[in-house]
Amino acid sequence: MKKFFLNLFFLLIFTSSFSQSYFTAGGVRLGTDWGISFQQKIYKHLTAEVIFQSSFFREELMLTIIPEYHFPLVTKRLNLYLGAGFHKGFITSSDPVYQPPHGITTLAGAEITLAGFTVSYDFKPAFNLSGGENPWYSQTALSVRYVIIKQNAFKKMKRKRTRKKKKKERAKAHHKK
Repeated sequence: MKKFFLNLFFLLIFTSSFSQSYFTAGGVRLGTDWGISFQQKIYKHLTAEVIFQSSFFREELMLTIIPEYHFPLVTKRLNLYLGAGFHKGFITSSDPVYQPPHGITTLAGAEITLAGFTVSYDFKPAFNLSGGENPWYSQTALSVRYVIIKQNAFKKMKRKRTRKKKKKERAKAHHKK
């Protein structure tokens, strides 16, 4: 058993060191609620995640926007992350008493990026400032996102734009002489 975990550990390190990190990723989120999730890298260890989900237990849809700070473990493709943001609910029933919720959402989880996919598991408590059936919801989910834009591809695109811009400036300066 000890040998199995040791081999698994080295396999994860080996595959994650050759996989691509992401700039933009999107996919499904399945857990106590289900939905779709999109992540966009904003800065070095900072992403913004947009989650649109539906509940198995309540008649509502929820839109959540959360900035997340990532803490790399071993490699940049294995992370722990924390975040806090806002959510807004939309009622799918015609109950006049039930008001759509809105409030603050926090998030804590772990993710790994392998072979063009990011897999994460998180705990996401949401605190309603108004509306909703309860003052807070507790959710857990497994998200599987496809890497739409790889980090390296974005860097290459940025360098190419910079080179084109410099080339234009040099041609313009040469033409003025």
